[in-house]
Amino acid sequence: MEEKLVKHVDLLIERYPALGVCKQNIISAYQILEEAYSAGRKLLVAGNGGSASDSEHIVGELMKEFKMKRKIYAAQIDRLMKIDEEMGKVLADHLQGSLPAISLVGEPSLTTAFMNDAVPELVFAQQINGLGRAGDVFLGISTSGNSKNVLYAAVAAKSKGLKVVGLTGEKENRLMEFTDVCIRVPETETYKIQELHLPVYHCLCLMLEEKFFG
Repeated sequence: MEEKLVKHVDLLIERYPALGVCKQNIISAYQILEEAYSAGRKLLVAGNGGSASDSEHIVGELMKEFKMKRKIYAAQIDRLMKIDEEMGKVLADHLQGSLPAISLVGEPSLTTAFMNDAVPELVFAQQINGLGRAGDVFLGISTSGNSKNVLYAAVAAKSKGLKVVGLTGEKENRLMEFTDVCIRVPETETYKIQELHLPVYHCLCLMLEEKFFG
């Protein structure tokens, strides 16, 4: 992997030495994401409680500028200007490059309807079934690694040809069985696990931004 990308992982471990045990899995997760985005695919993310907030947070870092400026491509600017010069200029000046990502926790009408009408634990799996395409990536966040709705989503994702990345705590867990790589941060208490999840996914987002917009 490119040295400029590895430096993000090295800096992460310098700031959070306990995450040294996760280095290879972080790199492997990045490589899965890079491959998907290089092929024009997308990321689907889900979790519960604080991990639901993390899902939204990750999408926010990927769908707009995070640390770097992300100007859109000249070809798109040209098309915008041809459609409408005045609005095209505003769009060209302010639109930002984006890596497509969808949080599965942010559709209250869909999720509440499905939970009421069907099996609540399948709420993320249903969205994977509708949105997922072979080559996409599902990122399941669960501090325990045993959240049923995340597990069902992982199984649904695998069945449709998605790559699956897990982000969990230290203990062995069921999500590991269904992932291509599982980043198990070295904590066992929920809030401490969550405190390490944030710098891990920030690191992944920084690496992706550097790769595609650096």
